[in-house]
Amino acid sequence: MRALICTAFDQPETLTVQTVPDPTPGPGEVVLDVQAAGVNYPDALMVLGQYQVKPPLPFTPGAEAAGVISAVGEGVTHLWPGQRAVAFTGTGAFAEKLLAPASVVMPLPDDLEFDVAAGLPLAYGTSMHALVDRAQLKEGETLLVLGAAGGVGLAAVMIGKALGARVIAAASSEEKLKLCREHGADETLNYATENLRERLKALTGGKGPDVIFDPVGGDLAEPAFRSIGWEGRYLVVGFAGGEIPRLPLNLPLLKGASLVGVFWGEFARRDPRANAHNMARLAAWVADGTIKPLVSERYPLERTPEALRALLDRRVTGKVVVTP
Repeated sequence: MRALICTAFDQPETLTVQTVPDPTPGPGEVVLDVQAAGVNYPDALMVLGQYQVKPPLPFTPGAEAAGVISAVGEGVTHLWPGQRAVAFTGTGAFAEKLLAPASVVMPLPDDLEFDVAAGLPLAYGTSMHALVDRAQLKEGETLLVLGAAGGVGLAAVMIGKALGARVIAAASSEEKLKLCREHGADETLNYATENLRERLKALTGGKGPDVIFDPVGGDLAEPAFRSIGWEGRYLVVGFAGGEIPRLPLNLPLLKGASLVGVFWGEFARRDPRANAHNMARLAAWVADGTIKPLVSERYPLERTPEALRALLDRRVTGKVVVTP
């Protein structure tokens, strides 16, 4: 099979497609013939050697994939060859075949397209866990989403609306904000041209948002937190802006507010039953049209480095996938 190989922690452009042996499933494992693999910011960080998890070299990046099961190992009884499925493995997805523990593989309904399914686990799983489990977002509350046009941000916009929140989408261009409005945002904020604190004050009548979803970090974090409402919850999702912010700890004290960490991968590992419940709820929303995931671009395997570079440069809207 063909697979994208990382031989050293370096820029995405150093990745190469190589021919490697087909995987064989051991006990409790399955092999998935990959039809589409989601491309995520942590994939790029892992290639750079800047992610919290550093796989041993060489390795194939790619955290999630959808396809058809071609083989199952001993002891696997709930999955079978020919079944459509999606898997979240952390690595290995940018290849024609993916070896996965059966515990991280979920069957797909026949009417869910592979490229849409491939983008659900990390971006939508993260947003679902963040808003439902960590923030406990309530109907009628106000949610601010930073970096709202990206894969995880746009997922948060749609999930926030599905949960009954008033959603303020913040992004860096009018084109991105138009996309957010098309996917349900009630209000928008251009932090490239508007003062974030003044705009939020106007949009919330001075109250501030109840929940802030932040996958960006960097310079936006402190002014956003200074704008949060009383007993607000600030979700620390990631640092696509490149810089890990340092907040004065008197800020949560003054607002009675909470800084809440979001690590979906570890949550899914520690509490697979709760994660499965979230994913089933999410799948139902996708099936009935409540949530309409956006796949904005598809790359062949050889162009995966371009997709990773676009993520690092923050040129991606919605979700991009690789189609081996």
